[in-house]
Amino acid sequence: MSVINLLTSIDPVAAVCFLLGLVLVIFEMFHPGLSFPGILGGILIIVGVVLTAKTIMDMFILIILVLAVLAIALTIVVHSATKGHLSKVLVLSDSLDKEVKNTLDDDLEYFLGNEGVTLTPLRPAGSADFDGVHLDVISDGGFIEKGRRVKISRMQDRIFVVKEIE
Repeated sequence: MSVINLLTSIDPVAAVCFLLGLVLVIFEMFHPGLSFPGILGGILIIVGVVLTAKTIMDMFILIILVLAVLAIALTIVVHSATKGHLSKVLVLSDSLDKEVKNTLDDDLEYFLGNEGVTLTPLRPAGSADFDGVHLDVISDGGFIEKGRRVKISRMQDRIFVVKEIE
């Protein structure tokens, strides 16, 4: 059976399943993360293949045609995501400028020299409380037990390094 004969012999119910399935899968491509349209579309495509295919060869031909249509749609989606409308919707174009980054560093440097109490054992990382503010810290030496007094000695890549107070 040729491809044209196969396509002209499609039952109207199978044709609706194919079309609705393709539309739902393509909708999922343009709105990733919803899952429901993509799953339902995939099920409808499978139902369309089962209703139409009389032989294994018919099934392979239909699957190849469906994959070709989806590949074309995916090419359009990828192009749109990189240069078209989706790139404005899906891709974050804002970034922090150096002034904001420096302000964040200055705000964190406020904690240098503060003393606090470890909330968890530091092996070497853990948490500590500094006047009601819980911070993730790392010990300058080795293990520090829970409940010990510590002092923030320096900041390394926005991570507070603490030393135990004797």
